[in-house]
Amino acid sequence: MRKIDMTDQLWARLLAMRGSASPAVLDEADPVMALYAPIAAAEHGFVMAQVGQSLDGRVATPSGDARDISGPEGIAHLHRCRALVEAVIVGVGTVKCDDPRLSVRAVKGPNPVRVVIDCRAELTGEERLFRDGGAPVVLIQAHDMPARSHGADVIRVRRGEIGLAPRDILDALADRGLRRILVEGGARTIARFIEADLVDRLHVAIAPLIIGSGPAGIALPPIERLSSAHRPSAKVYALGSDILFDCDLRRPARSMAGQGEDIRVADHA
Repeated sequence: MRKIDMTDQLWARLLAMRGSASPAVLDEADPVMALYAPIAAAEHGFVMAQVGQSLDGRVATPSGDARDISGPEGIAHLHRCRALVEAVIVGVGTVKCDDPRLSVRAVKGPNPVRVVIDCRAELTGEERLFRDGGAPVVLIQAHDMPARSHGADVIRVRRGEIGLAPRDILDALADRGLRRILVEGGARTIARFIEADLVDRLHVAIAPLIIGSGPAGIALPPIERLSSAHRPSAKVYALGSDILFDCDLRRPARSMAGQGEDIRVADHA
């Protein structure tokens, strides 16, 4: 396990990489650069997803209380990721439950454009991100719904049989020059981008608490055999009291070919 020891000098170096036209030389020997430089130095489209959860895989209580799951270093890590991307995406459910600001309050750096997938135009305009004077807000709405902007930029995306296609959302954002993207929540929104094979890196930060029940951080369709599970290459980092798994979804850890008949999920229900 590698420890993240961020310094002002390293952070300034990472911020300088952000959007630089010069190709960056990544220093894999330094844990800080190994973790953050791939985000800051991404030259083309880059999508990462971030989940902060408990030891038992919960991201909130059944009532929706999700505050203080991550420790201070875990929160700082999330805000660093926000500062290194150009836009952060959340679903409408996250805005309704958490009323987030999606800013970089815990670190120095630029605030990302805030993108809310509001397919059915459910937001009222009273949400904090419309009134806080922060970074621009982009609303992603279905083409067949009445446009409700609340002063934000609205992108109309054609609705398919299962809703708005993540690929169409990314293409629309790229047309606005937003190519380094953080998908932050909720669980179904993250899952939709993973299912569409659009996520390059997945960060899962695990905090030392047990909630016992409540929503999980990622809600993918069920599988029957472990041979069908995602097995990305992963590096592990210490973030204060939290443990971070940096998962490269473009590089599998190892092949499970030929083992599918021997590995099954036990059903104890």
